[in-house]
Amino acid sequence: MASSSSSNLTFKLHPLVIVNISDHFTRVRSQSLGPSPQSNGDTASLPAPRVFGCVIGVQRGRTVEIFNSFELLFDESTQSLDRAFLLKKQELYKKVFPNFYILGWYSTGSDAQESDMIIHKSLMDINESPVFVLLNPSINHAQKDLPVSIFESELHIIDAIPQLIFVRSSYSIETVEAERISVDHVAHLKPSDGGSAATQLAAHLTGIHSAIKMLNSRIRVLHHYLLAMEKGEMACENSLLRQVSSLLRRLPAVESLKFQDDFLMDYNDTLLVSYLAMFTNCSSTMNELVDKFNTAYDRHSRRGGRSAFI
Repeated sequence: MASSSSSNLTFKLHPLVIVNISDHFTRVRSQSLGPSPQSNGDTASLPAPRVFGCVIGVQRGRTVEIFNSFELLFDESTQSLDRAFLLKKQELYKKVFPNFYILGWYSTGSDAQESDMIIHKSLMDINESPVFVLLNPSINHAQKDLPVSIFESELHIIDAIPQLIFVRSSYSIETVEAERISVDHVAHLKPSDGGSAATQLAAHLTGIHSAIKMLNSRIRVLHHYLLAMEKGEMACENSLLRQVSSLLRRLPAVESLKFQDDFLMDYNDTLLVSYLAMFTNCSSTMNELVDKFNTAYDRHSRRGGRSAFI
């Protein structure tokens, strides 16, 4: 249901949108293909689920820049999007990104379908010319281009009846510094030695576990040393205590009753010092005002006494 045509609009797509759609599809697919007693392990023949969401960004003249996206709820019975959820998400995103507007919607699949036009038309009250971003989740090792297509809607006369059809548009990838760093990090996580992603994830988690275990053992050694120093079993070294104090100050505060008591005590002491400083400042200002008033009163008295004397 889509045709190719040249559009006057220039589309710029950010990698964050592609990552969001891919993550959305991966999560929904993993949940739908979860382990079940009736499953025989053959999941390749099952149809891939479709996901839906909105794309947001800005339009400057004839340039449309798609920055981000968010997920939407799809009602299978009515084949429509949850309108209340969409408006709520739009309101929340408006508070964080006041310059971003809903440019259209996204979905997954190999090509645009006839049923997609119903969803497309339902968003025309938010954006009179919405954009449809389609991600093809099928793996094709021979394909070198990104499996992402951007469609616009155009009004064509078909069999003497005006109809809206999807028109494929060209786009370019636009990145900022933060996105380039993230994409480079994701690219380095790709398995390069023939190992699977699960193997690399297990190795990554194992490394984190080893680091935490080593940190815990070193903290225990330091704790035992401080206890022995407190009991007098070892000599007290002030230089080491200063290093330990400096190290502990870098750690986040622990929520406990003792911490709350110490925190409130320090907080109250700080407020007391602030109040004393404020009272001192007010007293000094008041003394200056009283001195000026006394000086003015003395001058007025002298002038009055001189006039009475004459």
